[in-house]
Amino acid sequence: MKKTKTFLLLAAACTAALLLASCGGAPASETAPSTGSSTAESTAAEISVEAPTEVPETEAAPDIPPEPGLVRSALTYAWIPEAEAEKRPIAVMFPIDRKAQPQYGISRAEIFYEIMEEGSMSRQMGILQNWEDLARIGNIRSIRDYFIYAALEWDSIIVHFGGPEIFVKPLLTRSDVENINGVGGAMGSSYNAFFRIPKNSRSEHTAYTDCERLQAAIEKAGFSRTHRQDCWKKEHWKFTPTERPYSFEDHPEAAPAAEIDLKSCYPVTRPAMHYDPETRLYYRSIYGKPQVDAATGEQLAFSNILVQSAVFGRHPNTEYLYFHMLDSVQDGWYMTAGKILHVHWIRNSDYEPTKFYDDNGEEITLNSGKTMVFVTREGVDSFIADDVVYGV
Repeated sequence: MKKTKTFLLLAAACTAALLLASCGGAPASETAPSTGSSTAESTAAEISVEAPTEVPETEAAPDIPPEPGLVRSALTYAWIPEAEAEKRPIAVMFPIDRKAQPQYGISRAEIFYEIMEEGSMSRQMGILQNWEDLARIGNIRSIRDYFIYAALEWDSIIVHFGGPEIFVKPLLTRSDVENINGVGGAMGSSYNAFFRIPKNSRSEHTAYTDCERLQAAIEKAGFSRTHRQDCWKKEHWKFTPTERPYSFEDHPEAAPAAEIDLKSCYPVTRPAMHYDPETRLYYRSIYGKPQVDAATGEQLAFSNILVQSAVFGRHPNTEYLYFHMLDSVQDGWYMTAGKILHVHWIRNSDYEPTKFYDDNGEEITLNSGKTMVFVTREGVDSFIADDVVYGV
């Protein structure tokens, strides 16, 4: 016999109000209250769902590494050497302009973000843990304040080429934020990490780095190459191993989602994701063509897609946007295995992971592999999955 349970989503998803801004524990509101944490009131909505009939639980197979010295990656759940897992990733700002395509090293991003910026254009950032053999990385462009918050979630070393100083300098000059800045100056040194390769386009699309220059820059800057204990949450997301793929067996309400169209969210780049059931991957396109790595020709592909609807606005008297990357109980959507599920996301502080929960308050399970994150504008953006409109 089935019983009806009532879940309090906030109680299940939120810890106490821990708006910590840095490794040292300073409140987030002391650093950048307009962009990091939301001032919007969130209320706990009661969600009534039917509890399924109890069935005997099957014991999961032990998670034994295939060889000694391997551990699970916090970014993809792949087996990687323990020394690699302890290394901080880099967060690289890649341009998405048509004339800036394609970029080198972009397919190495384990986590990949696309977020709107000013002028109806979006920008992209890759979180790369495995980059130390790349002969060229980039081209590289400027950063926005909300991308900094996304980078901090992974305890990343930020690699960028400038940015709007009035909005990013207060964050980049914090003692806990470590960055390598191609333009040098008040927002951080370049540490001689960058070089230019002229091309038949604007000079802003000609800045690159490589593994040797980056490693030398990190050493020169004195940045820690391994994760900082107070800034890294090792248990980031909940994954399932490759040999036990997740297909929403516990969510019969999950809808088909093989063709994802996000041009309403990002009208210039017109991103789309196509699901291939044979590889169990979503393949990314922009401007109507596959987005590829310039070094390998490999099309960007992801096991998981997360859509974060976020409170946003414009900085006063400017065209620059801000997004609340710290917030409680915001809407989102999760796509994997050719299906889509409504979720909520929560992030309490700069170095806390963004957690995603289903409508029952249970943390979602991601498939092993890379993850694409689209941050969209609350109340404005919608997208299409298999001819069904989601959002707004």
